[in-house]
Amino acid sequence: MYVCSCFGVTEQQVRKHAEAGACTPRQIASACKAGTDCGGCVRTIQAMLGRGACPRRELLDRKQPPGAVAGVDAPVAGFPEAA
Repeated sequence: MYVCSCFGVTEQQVRKHAEAGACTPRQIASACKAGTDCGGCVRTIQAMLGRGACPRRELLDRKQPPGAVAGVDAPVAGFPEAA
């Protein structure tokens, strides 16, 4: 069954991308464009992904030291680090 008729993306394709680590509709969109045209399929994609554990998110959390913000490696110029 088609999930995204704008780009011809099927339910099977969305599931395959999810199994490969796409945990959010935005990550699915990056993988196959689903949800980037009219947006009518985004809620369906959200429902398919559910609220289960995201393996990629768990890996990121394990790599970050306590109190760190995921995706931020160094202080931004002009903003002093907290002592």
